[in-house]
This record gives sequence, structure tokens and C-alpha cells, in this order.
Amino acid sequence: MPGGRLTGQERQQIALGLADGLAYAEIARRLDRPTSTITREVMRNGGPTAYRADLAHRATEHRAHRRKKPAPRGPQTATRPDGRDAGAVRAYEETLTTVFMQSGLPKMMSRVLVCLYTTDTGSLTSADLVQRLQVSPASISKAIAFLDSQGLVRRERDERRRERYFVDDGLWYEATIASARANDRLVETARQGVGVLGPGTPAAARLENIARFLDFVSEGITRAAEQAREVLYTAPDDTTAE
Repeated sequence: MPGGRLTGQERQQIALGLADGLAYAEIARRLDRPTSTITREVMRNGGPTAYRADLAHRATEHRAHRRKKPAPRGPQTATRPDGRDAGAVRAYEETLTTVFMQSGLPKMMSRVLVCLYTTDTGSLTSADLVQRLQVSPASISKAIAFLDSQGLVRRERDERRRERYFVDDGLWYEATIASARANDRLVETARQGVGVLGPGTPAAARLENIARFLDFVSEGITRAAEQAREVLYTAPDDTTAE
């Protein structure tokens, strides 16, 4: 079975087959091509009633020429103003975005968070994010609103009264504590179910096990977050004993 793009002669045979009322499968059999190839060819070039071999061939050549157009190359695309390898940074940003998405964040929120974490300033404006991600201001606004609700970004007004978004070490502590509090609410609700369903019943025992497990986990998370903040983020005391 031949491969590659259809030739001009094959397209003429397709046009003749359509004019004779042949099915796609029969045209494909005569050309020794997959039926799907004939179907795509006809449908992307006007359909069975408007297909013209010469126009279809020119359109395909035009698409091929556009795909082959080389991407601009040069030193300006290999490095960034900060001296970092642009390709390596871009690949890392894609990896970090994927990790954030796998942790449960939606794609746009993950992309915004990656932009903030990989900039040296640790802060960007909405206009900065629009330019970097090539998306609409509305998309950025929606992403920031979600991240803010999760405690993953912080908002401040800069000297030009623009809203600027920040990420810092304290945000992870706040997000972790918020997660522990969400567990606490689930623990409380599960234990309410024990009373409703009746202690000693299988359903009540199942809810009590959920509550005990999450209670234990939540307590451990909170304790670990407090210890981590104290060890990692608390500034050393500069005062000295006299």
C-alpha cells in the first residue's frame, strides 16, 4: 500500500470517482489507499459535491510549504536577558506545570503559578502574565482568583497602583494549614454521621474510621508545618546578650 501524500494524478482519480458516484471505500480500493485517507482528502477540500483535484492539490502544497517554513534561529532565541538557556527554562516550566496539574491544579492556574515561581522577583502584574502566557486578561483574572482562594498567591498594590501578585515561603505554610482545617471540617462531619446512623452500626464504624484517620493526619500535618516554618523561615535573632 503506497504511503505519503496523494499525488496530483491520484486526486484526479478521486474527482472522477466522485463524479461517477463511487463510495469512498471503492475509490480507496482502486488507489490502494486507506479509506480514511480518501475521506479526509475529500472533506477538507469542499466535500463530495465541490471537490476539485487541482484546487485540492494546490491547497495541500500550500499547507506543506507553511509547515516547512523554518523557525527563526539565532543567539537571541538561545539565551534570555538573564543569561539562562531559554530552551532549558521552557522545558523546566512545562515539567513544573505538569507536576502542578498532577497535584490537582487546573492547567491555567498551574501555568500562572509556574510563571510566578520561576521569575526572580517572585511577583508579576496581570499585564506581565498576559504577555508571558499569551492569554486574555480574563483568563489571568480567573486563575488568580482561584489561586488566591487557595492561599497560593498574595495580592498587593505597587507604587503605580497596579495589582501585583506574589508567591513566597509563607504561602505554602498558609495553604498547608488551610488543608488541615478542611480535614478538620470533614472529621467533624463524619462524627456527626456516627450519631445519626447509630453507634455500633457498620456505616457508623466506617465514618468513625474516616474521622480517626483524618484527625491523626491533620494533627501531624499541622505540627509538621509549624516546625518547618520555625526552622526554615524564621529569621535568626540578631540580638546578643549583654
